[in-house]
Amino acid sequence: MRAAPRRPALPWAAPLYTAAVQLGAYATGRLPAQRRTQLLRRHSTNVANLHAGRWWTLATSAAFVEEPLPVAYGAALVATLGTAEARWGTARAAGVFAAGHVGASLLVHAGLRHRVRVDPPDATARAVDVGASYGFQATLGALAAAVPHRGARAAATAGLLALGALPVLRRGRTFTDAGHLTALALGLAMGTALRGRGPRPTPGRPSAIPKPT
Repeated sequence: MRAAPRRPALPWAAPLYTAAVQLGAYATGRLPAQRRTQLLRRHSTNVANLHAGRWWTLATSAAFVEEPLPVAYGAALVATLGTAEARWGTARAAGVFAAGHVGASLLVHAGLRHRVRVDPPDATARAVDVGASYGFQATLGALAAAVPHRGARAAATAGLLALGALPVLRRGRTFTDAGHLTALALGLAMGTALRGRGPRPTPGRPSAIPKPT
């Protein structure tokens, strides 16, 4: 007797995280402008904070955004994170998001750490740098690299790399543009490692065809 195929659990962390970020954006938007800027800067993964040892910003920065998420971006975030969650499980998808967010933040900091020694202080060192974009880019890259079909995988990977490189090549690029491309590259690497792995088996549920009795 063939066991019924296990359906992946419905994603719950992706919509919950996106909703929390959106509600937080509306809440911080009601603060006075100066207080709001101070709050966002305090939780930013900027050079000044990391240079001062405020490593907790690597986690809290993903919980804040400067403005409420546009509907299209919010939908894309839920769809991307939710797809990863359904494919790999909540813990593994969250790991990809976190690794992309933290990894890209640290690599950008490594490239900009000299800014804290500039006199007068460089505004970039204390810039507001919060949001879900690094983790989003990493998750998107991981999903592209994990596409089973070789041709579709190559097209998705090349397309994302081209889109990620364009802002870096333009004249008015920012360190965030470089961070997005870095997060995408990290995601592609993680997706390659995860390729072929389905959702984690649920304890107590059959994962193979039982032997006939």
